[in-house]
Amino acid sequence: MVVEYNAGTSVGAATVSLTVTDNDGQQTTFGATVDVKSGISVSADITENTTWETGKVYILEKRTAVVAGATLTIEPGVIVKGAAGTGANATALIIARGGKIMAEGTATQPIIFTSVADNILPGQIESPNLSPDLDGLWGGLLVLGKAKISVSGDAVEKAIEGLPGTYEYGKYGGSDDADNSGVIKYVSIRHGSSNIGEGNEINGLTLGGVGSGTVIENVEIVGNQDDGIEWFGGTVNVKNAVVWNAGDDAIDTDQSWAGTLDNFIVITPFDKCFEIDGPEGSYQARHTIKNGHIKVGKAIGLLDIDYKDGNTDNSLTDFSNLYFYGMDKSWAGSKAEYSPACTYASFEVTSGVDSKDVARTKDMFFATDLLGLTTEVTTTTVGATPANYSGWSWAAVAGAF
Repeated sequence: MVVEYNAGTSVGAATVSLTVTDNDGQQTTFGATVDVKSGISVSADITENTTWETGKVYILEKRTAVVAGATLTIEPGVIVKGAAGTGANATALIIARGGKIMAEGTATQPIIFTSVADNILPGQIESPNLSPDLDGLWGGLLVLGKAKISVSGDAVEKAIEGLPGTYEYGKYGGSDDADNSGVIKYVSIRHGSSNIGEGNEINGLTLGGVGSGTVIENVEIVGNQDDGIEWFGGTVNVKNAVVWNAGDDAIDTDQSWAGTLDNFIVITPFDKCFEIDGPEGSYQARHTIKNGHIKVGKAIGLLDIDYKDGNTDNSLTDFSNLYFYGMDKSWAGSKAEYSPACTYASFEVTSGVDSKDVARTKDMFFATDLLGLTTEVTTTTVGATPANYSGWSWAAVAGAF
């Protein structure tokens, strides 16, 4: 006899009782305790085309790679939870060079990456038990491609930050700027950034040498211990992004990333809103950051520009249509820096008041060379389009903008 038990959405130990009555009216009752798992265990690398299905929860038990030649398809509404792990054992999902991820959520069914400590279930947007500033509970999502990078010694490839240097699937970089690592749409990544060693944390979303054939739109990072999104070279563009409560920098660019970040919202990072670093080798390329809302909060710095060898500007970035607002009354961070290697256009700021309710002015937040292009406003005319995040983003649902 086979008995099927529908656990519904309940997780944990459950008791099943079965009473059998024979033709003579005699009854016997059987009982059993079953352990209702919280999801489908993933404990091996993905070496062939695989689909994770709508309505299901998948548990990353270890560092898991989608290897070259394999495609991982994640359907709308899937929840992926990373098991607890620290150091070299931190759980993460790595899309290796030559592998692909097709994670295409929707505005009504986003795909959510989170921790096993999160009690969230398919169909929910907000965590029922974790706060949005809780971080470091698992690793994160790393996408590694074959596009050009600029590193010391003009090496073509490098081991990605956040993974052990000897890890088999941790290399990124190459010569194919049109490389395609797949699609990431309507994806929220939460509570990540395990630390595998000093200065070697996993970012919420790591993009290493990712090519322009890759599509990344409508992506959210919440409560990450290190950077929200970090680019290491490559040419991939990112559109409609939210970074909320990054423990380090919200937006970090390195190694001559040559793409565009368009229509984004940064909310209350704990370190810098932007960390802009340039090439480390002879290859140089520009990137563009435009149409952003930056809710500063208590961030240590607004815009940090790297200086090669301490004196020569080499961060080649074009900034435009950025709105800075929401500075904490006690804010005492570093100003947005100016570099002649960058271009700047159409900055707006709502300076607010200090802890004594004295009105502040833009010169408290921006370097002298930026004041002429920065306008004090009460209502912005530049920046992101917050309506793009309605319904699918935890930050939007929580009213964090």
